[in-house]
Amino acid sequence: MQGVGVPLVTPFDSDGDIDEQKLRELTSWVIENGVDFIVPCGSNGESELMTVSERSQVIEIVNQVSTVPVVAGTGHPGLTETKQQTSQATASGVDAALIITPFYYTYGQDSIEEYFVNIADSSDIPVYLYSVPVKTGLKLATETIESLSTHSNIHGIKDSSGDVVLLQQAIDGSSGEFHYLIGNGSLFATGLEAGVEGGILALANVVPELVSEIYRYYQGGDRKEAQRLNRHLIELNQAITSKYGIPGVKAAMKARGKPAGQTRSPLPTLSTQSEREIQKLVQEAIRQK
Repeated sequence: MQGVGVPLVTPFDSDGDIDEQKLRELTSWVIENGVDFIVPCGSNGESELMTVSERSQVIEIVNQVSTVPVVAGTGHPGLTETKQQTSQATASGVDAALIITPFYYTYGQDSIEEYFVNIADSSDIPVYLYSVPVKTGLKLATETIESLSTHSNIHGIKDSSGDVVLLQQAIDGSSGEFHYLIGNGSLFATGLEAGVEGGILALANVVPELVSEIYRYYQGGDRKEAQRLNRHLIELNQAITSKYGIPGVKAAMKARGKPAGQTRSPLPTLSTQSEREIQKLVQEAIRQK
């Protein structure tokens, strides 16, 4: 995968059920605004608050609507559920699977490598690794990434560590067919400079047209403008990720009148003051259009 991927939020209604119509509308909107591929059921999709069957429902709907590649989030804490979810996503016709590192228990790098090899060996679609240490407590070592990059069915990684030095080292040491995708919107242009081929960015739920513009500027050789636009979006990105998380993403989308839906319990709703803060940041961001 290359370009801008969106870790699509999952709209829920007031009863906590998946709002299928809003999900269809949202999928169409991000595509119309320039994203290159869609990632349903990632961290921003509240995947860990959904059942296996609910995830499959979301993945199937997104894949039905999408005219761009779909990389389904199919990772669970354990091997059995991950294989089951990946198999169901494959049956839906998606293009690839994004699989988070196992979490909750403590694992060594050898166990993690064996885990991913097991999944990749059994999967009929390409596998992308997903490293997000702030959520899982597990950081993939450079040597582990390099080793996994040689597997014929492991096509890349979404790296949300925020560690640009580690990212550069891993890029330099990995197979040439292995795609690096950054997961930190504040570092998107910097990552492109370091050699990543795109990003899967929460920010693309809110301002997909601007995130896509960063990538187009860079691809067109205007790296200075790509960096300038990225800097302009850092405060908004921080608000919807490290500061407020998924409730912040959905509040920002609602500020644009987009069908974000409700969050699912136990995620909180934002205070009026916080919503106003996000609204202001969104307004400042879209002035760049």
